[in-house]
Amino acid sequence: MISKEVFYVKRTFILSMSFILAAIGAACGPSAANNANSAANANAGSAAPNTTVTAMSRPDKIAEMMKARGEQDSAKPILKILEPKENSVVNGSDVELKLELSGDLKGYMPGMDEATHTGNHIHVILDNEPYEAYYDITKPFVLKNVPDGQHTIRVFPSRPWHESYKNEGAFQMVTFTVKNGGADASKPTTTADGNTMANAAASPEAKAANAAGKVDPKKPLLTYSRPKGEYKGADAENIMLDFWITNTDLTPSGRVVGTDPCPCHVKYWVDGTDMGQLNRWDPIWLNGFAPGKHTIKLELQDRNGKLIENGGFNSTTREITVTK
Repeated sequence: MISKEVFYVKRTFILSMSFILAAIGAACGPSAANNANSAANANAGSAAPNTTVTAMSRPDKIAEMMKARGEQDSAKPILKILEPKENSVVNGSDVELKLELSGDLKGYMPGMDEATHTGNHIHVILDNEPYEAYYDITKPFVLKNVPDGQHTIRVFPSRPWHESYKNEGAFQMVTFTVKNGGADASKPTTTADGNTMANAAASPEAKAANAAGKVDPKKPLLTYSRPKGEYKGADAENIMLDFWITNTDLTPSGRVVGTDPCPCHVKYWVDGTDMGQLNRWDPIWLNGFAPGKHTIKLELQDRNGKLIENGGFNSTTREITVTK
């Protein structure tokens, strides 16, 4: 039989060891978690972790720019695609986009300020790739090296800071087919001045769209606009998120258009983090990005949080770079 003295000594030793191990565990726990997070970030390539990104309404700087433009921001520009025509066949890998601008313009007109390299412009999207800006609509916007197959062009007018006009008639879309074009599959589709419009051979967006089939112009459609590209210095402080919604709206009561499954909302993610849903069709500005690469994902969902499918375009992910 163990004596009382031995029993108490053993119990004291066991309790002491328990406290020591618990303290070690508490000290090591966060370090282990940080190591795991570091490893995860390393495995994610150069993507920076999203830890401090928050959303805000229109910054004062943008509000001041709007005020300085006078009536332009209450304009209601209307676009019409003259070429290519809906369901047309283009024989050749060069495709000319021709637009007509009308509506209550209040002074709105695309054009680049040579000093600042900014100005009103049209966003031109081939399939579901990032847009390119179209500043001089008196001249055709030429897409070069467009591969054979079915393609979609979407256009809408934009302000100098890339916020889109959202009035009826501003957004236009056309689907066409390229045949016997002879495009070089190893090279991207570009504009006439060499800006990349699409890397069809490698782009997951293009592959998804091709697999899903033709976009239905009568169904709810989400068109990703911003963020895009690289943000430096002051431009990286508040990064605008903007998009176009067609054949539906985001009001709580919803609007039924044909077989529209809405009320709908736009779900968005930053670096894989669920940032919530947007129930109003307005841009928001994101701040708090760390330097590095980041991913932004937008998705049009029904009331149950299910993706509304339409040609592979209603779920889009873009990568941006922040430099400070």
